[in-house]
Amino acid sequence: MKDKPIGIFDSGVGGLTVLKEIYKLLPNENLIYLGDTARVPYGIRSPETVIKYSLQCAEFLYKKGIKLLVVACNTSSSISIETLRKNFDIPIIGVIEPGAKTALTITKNNKIGVIGTEATIKSKAYPLTIKSLKDDVFVISKACPLFVPIVEEGILEGAIADLIIEKYLMEIKESGIDTLILGCTHYPLLKKSIKKYMKDINLVDSAEAVAQDVKRLLIENNLLNTRKTENTKIFYVTDAPDRFKKIGEIFLNFEIDNISKISLELEEITK
Repeated sequence: MKDKPIGIFDSGVGGLTVLKEIYKLLPNENLIYLGDTARVPYGIRSPETVIKYSLQCAEFLYKKGIKLLVVACNTSSSISIETLRKNFDIPIIGVIEPGAKTALTITKNNKIGVIGTEATIKSKAYPLTIKSLKDDVFVISKACPLFVPIVEEGILEGAIADLIIEKYLMEIKESGIDTLILGCTHYPLLKKSIKKYMKDINLVDSAEAVAQDVKRLLIENNLLNTRKTENTKIFYVTDAPDRFKKIGEIFLNFEIDNISKISLELEEITK
């Protein structure tokens, strides 16, 4: 069991931010990543569709013999995490709670902003989680539906990115927050441009916190791979592997050389 891989899925390239942190913290672990690039973004889908897609992603990875599943997608984490936990008999980690906890440790004035996809913001997953941990916190949320498409197109800096960031974040910037949760794993790719606009506001990328949770769960379940061998990193996408490879390598800082295109629509949900 200890040699079995960790499975990670997202709607596109954004979840690679999570894979990168897991790889840095747990270099002995074998990793399998699935990017559902044919159906990105999840954030504009109905809850029923997000749950369907998430079950298909989880089923595909489960069949690969994973020992732990990371839902590296804020939309899926906010909508389908409990359904996934009911259907699969392995530890499953989302990205909502780690991000919320990190924001609470950083904020000094108890004013936190959250940006995410339409589905994540509508779910109110972040405000509910934050207030369950500390109820006297002001939380302002904003959906930023164009962030995922521009990230997928590799538009991370420049005039287009700056205009879209200003349009979405002006209200949040003026609200008095001192901490902003990047509530979508795609958004850290825009971190440099967002930081330029938000200036002294702390940005929370939950990927590092998720990696810490992965390590904790592996230790608790006696699943930590202690072998001093180079790990394997296998990548699957549902569309456009060349574009995924090009964008992914920019921020992973290593070559993606083990990538396959698959169809999730052919995956039969057996759970």
